Amino acid sequence: MPTSRDLPEERLAIGQLLVRLLHEFRAGLSAPAADHGYADLRPPHLHIFGNVGVDGVRLTELAARAQLSLATTSELVTELQELGYLERSPDPNDRRAKLIFPTSRGRRALDDAGDRVAEIEGHWRELAGADRFDVMCQTMQALLDRLTGH
Repeated sequence: MPTSRDLPEERLAIGQLLVRLLHEFRAGLSAPAADHGYADLRPPHLHIFGNVGVDGVRLTELAARAQLSLATTSELVTELQELGYLERSPDPNDRRAKLIFPTSRGRRALDDAGDRVAEIEGHWRELAGADRFDVMCQTMQALLDRLTGH
């Protein structure tokens, strides 16, 4: 069985790599937000925006996707609703339930965020080298698929 002595010394452990890269990614995603009219968004809102989609989602599904508690998800959705990014509408399949959708402002924010993600990926691809970056992304996707059974 591997032990901590078996970890490579020339790099950080995988958990540290993932956490630090996520921090860099979020910082890069958030940095230009104010310049694009989104100064009211906070880093925790990214958990919601990254998982809300455009077709409508129930709060319980959104919480599961975002890996947040139901209470935290509800609080963040309410904040984003008050800021004009999200709206709640009755679920046509179950009138007791609500679906969460981005508003037109929310869709603009999602589109702008998608463009920013493409810029970040392009920059990171350039830094790492196209082949290495592509293999890294494919490997991470394959690992995630295997770990989650997809």
